[in-house]
Amino acid sequence: MRDLTTLTSWHADWKGLRVAVLGLGVSGFSAADTLVELGAEVLVAAPEATTDEARDRVDLLGVIGARFVASSLDTPAQELTDFAPEVVIVSPGLAPHHPIVRWATQSGAAVWGDVELAWRVRDKVSPPAEWLLITGTNGKTTTTQLVAAMVAASGRSVAACGNIGLPVLDAVREPEGFDVLAVELSSHQLHYLPIEGEGALHPAASVCLNIEDDHLEWHGSFEAYRAAKARVYANTRVACVYNRADEATRHMVEDADVEEGCRAVGFGLDIPPISDFGVVEGVLVDRAFLAERHTRALELTTVDTLTSSGLGADHLVADVLAAAALVRAIDVDPSAVDLAAHAFRADHHRSEVVATAGGITWIDDSKATNPHAARASLRAAASAVWIVGGLFKGVDVSPLVRDDTAHVKAAVLIGADRQTLREAFQRHAPGIPVFEVEATETDSVMTRAVQLAASVAEPGDTVLLAPAAASFDQFDSYGARGDAFARAVHDHLGGDADGHDSDVQPPEASGSDDR
Repeated sequence: MRDLTTLTSWHADWKGLRVAVLGLGVSGFSAADTLVELGAEVLVAAPEATTDEARDRVDLLGVIGARFVASSLDTPAQELTDFAPEVVIVSPGLAPHHPIVRWATQSGAAVWGDVELAWRVRDKVSPPAEWLLITGTNGKTTTTQLVAAMVAASGRSVAACGNIGLPVLDAVREPEGFDVLAVELSSHQLHYLPIEGEGALHPAASVCLNIEDDHLEWHGSFEAYRAAKARVYANTRVACVYNRADEATRHMVEDADVEEGCRAVGFGLDIPPISDFGVVEGVLVDRAFLAERHTRALELTTVDTLTSSGLGADHLVADVLAAAALVRAIDVDPSAVDLAAHAFRADHHRSEVVATAGGITWIDDSKATNPHAARASLRAAASAVWIVGGLFKGVDVSPLVRDDTAHVKAAVLIGADRQTLREAFQRHAPGIPVFEVEATETDSVMTRAVQLAASVAEPGDTVLLAPAAASFDQFDSYGARGDAFARAVHDHLGGDADGHDSDVQPPEASGSDDR
């Protein structure tokens, strides 16, 4: 068996290492491609390809020199056991209790995720990039994109990667390299990251934006989910950034084993204490990364600027503050934060105005894939007709219905878990009219939901798609769900929409529902 403690560089001896890659999604193919380039012997095990994209990946494995075995992964294929891998790269979609993961662990092989592999070989281009890590139940992608925009505005090269879509290994292998990697990490990816030893990450700065119930079916409990999120802070060198409004994130920082000299830096929408980020009379300020922080603050940008960029909602202002804290930890100038804030536009399906007509605003927040995210959207609407539902992933939606429906005029229920929603409304908000969409086809679901919403919406109302649930019962992704909503809205309104047609983009490859 190879001494894996020596495999901490692109330039180490990876030749002949037997590596099994479980899963052939974007990250799985990237891992296989990387390992073949390093000289390892690679076997990829994944379910039989059923889409053109998956079949293309299988074909490419043969081109690059990796082997493929079609396997349901419920049990290890004979070819996989005969291969006797020394390292197993696990897809982040595979839960730790999955039979194939248990087999890998019990086989004596080292079990890595693609992010650990990327850290080990990050020095392909010298000097290696600084890593900034971003996680949280909600807001990861927006914050990651903001970090990348701020770093780019400072004149440094940067890649937004990880759970955001671009595999970290692809960023590490970019021939010209990057100065900074803004790495979005899901709880699944964090679970497979070691916090000590040769594969442990040592980022410049890290943040957990918030923590709420999510992915409980994957982790098994909220405690396990929280523990996975907390791993983002391990070994941080300069700054652990936390949310002053979410005490659990502060406790994560307090409990983290970090490098000597690392600072705890809070962010929030209130006036910041010394060493934190916050808002003073409509100005976002830094009281952390300046010598005179006891007596003054650095101005970063304004709430008015963020509003003009579509970032004026409270939860998005918080994302900007978190991103600013991360980039200031690596000495990005405050002027770059302001420049990025002026130019930035929020991601599709994140509190995106689809259309306005007859005094009614139609908003796509399909990216609200859990109750915590939906809560932020509901609180921003003065009077909402709420389109809600999907797969709740083991999360209890009742507290959201109980506590955050004061401004909900009516609810339109979609998705597989409608009964759970119906019971929550009957128990906690019996006075709110509730409509149900029984259709299951992608387009007909949203066509009917929009028709029902339009039947009760009046001038001054917001029709809000904030599902509080994953999309996979009826849609390929939250992006596909949002696209279907936008199409249905514009089909319904015809030529009556005011000035937002150009904002609706055609369907494209969208992120997962792991926010």
